[in-house]
Amino acid sequence: MASNIIPNHIAIIPDGNRRWAKGKSLPTFEGHRRGFEVMRNIGRRARELGIKILTVWAFSTENWNRSKEEIEYLMDIYESWVDLHLEDAMKDKVRIIHMGRKDRIRDSLRKKLESAELKTKNFSKFYLCIALDYGGKDEIIRAAKSIKNKMDAKELEKHLDTKDLPYPNPDLVIRTSGEFRTSGFMPWQTVYSEYIILDKHFPDFTTKDLEECLTIYGKRKRRFGI
Repeated sequence: MASNIIPNHIAIIPDGNRRWAKGKSLPTFEGHRRGFEVMRNIGRRARELGIKILTVWAFSTENWNRSKEEIEYLMDIYESWVDLHLEDAMKDKVRIIHMGRKDRIRDSLRKKLESAELKTKNFSKFYLCIALDYGGKDEIIRAAKSIKNKMDAKELEKHLDTKDLPYPNPDLVIRTSGEFRTSGFMPWQTVYSEYIILDKHFPDFTTKDLEECLTIYGKRKRRFGI
């Protein structure tokens, strides 16, 4: 890496698993499986590089519109994925935080997420935020409903899914598959985030791609409206 500027918080929108599989005449399941495998490697490399927080959008509130069959095997993968990330988290002292709703996902997955959060709650070296059944509008509505006092920006932030993070606002958002849109991902927290759009599907995303994104990020001048 040419740059030594390391962001505190990176968020990834891992787009293109299904298109990757279709392009290789593989079942959709294989694209998702490959994507989750890639994400575990990216998480490990991010920690090696000193990135304190990694947020991953695994399943959006709109993804419930997919077929029942696809949702079921996605939930199966998520359960295995949480187990693997918990294994890494216990070793590397990573706090796991679930962003999104827990009331609509299957009970067995909810229990795994709650267990992972509980077992890692005292870690503060690194953070892995798993955005699962997450939508930006939904997050803000949930936060607003939980506020009992007069609402202002600081009060709202105390009720967002990122409330327990030392750096709640991503410095950098990476989206794969060449899609130039935010899709409602963390609208409150990303108002001053840098964006990098990669024209490759997520299963082809590598640790070298991550490093190149950090190099690009290091060359940008962040003015925050000044």
